Amino acid sequence: MVNVGGKQTMLEDLILQHELEQFCYLEARLLDERRLTEWLDLLSEDLDYWMPMRRNIKFGDWDKEFTDHHKEINWFDETKDIIAGRIRQINTGVHWPEEPVSRFEHLITNIEVVSEDADGIRVNSKFHVYQNRLQDEINQWVGRREDLLRRDPDTKFKVVKRKIILAQNVMLPKVVNTFF
Repeated sequence: MVNVGGKQTMLEDLILQHELEQFCYLEARLLDERRLTEWLDLLSEDLDYWMPMRRNIKFGDWDKEFTDHHKEINWFDETKDIIAGRIRQINTGVHWPEEPVSRFEHLITNIEVVSEDADGIRVNSKFHVYQNRLQDEINQWVGRREDLLRRDPDTKFKVVKRKIILAQNVMLPKVVNTFF
């Protein structure tokens, strides 16, 4: 638990932890149930959704492991508008990677409050995303997320920034049509 600036009591820390866990679980459920438009409401208008590519590196070359944000090609480097466009396309029913539709399961764990400041609440978590399509097409992604969340009166929180770090450095699926 993070006791921010010594101002919060342990009870407030526990309540915040619980609220953040429930938010992450809600996100996962909305994605699994294909309620993408509702999930989109959990994203802030100034969203920065980023998944760098991971390189195989020599020990000690830590600064070379990931592609640079906004400077190099990344798996994702998207705004809310781009994600909204992807969701509109999927929701048309004529999106070939989702015809027939996939079955998803998002497992979110190790939800950790890192810090809270004027920008928002920094939260780290780990994920396992399972996708099954057709009879035997299976894709799995494992990794971690580094989120910046902002409190919101309607949805409790909004995702302002999300950095998605895959454990693998090569993506084997024909197309990546999931959200993390």
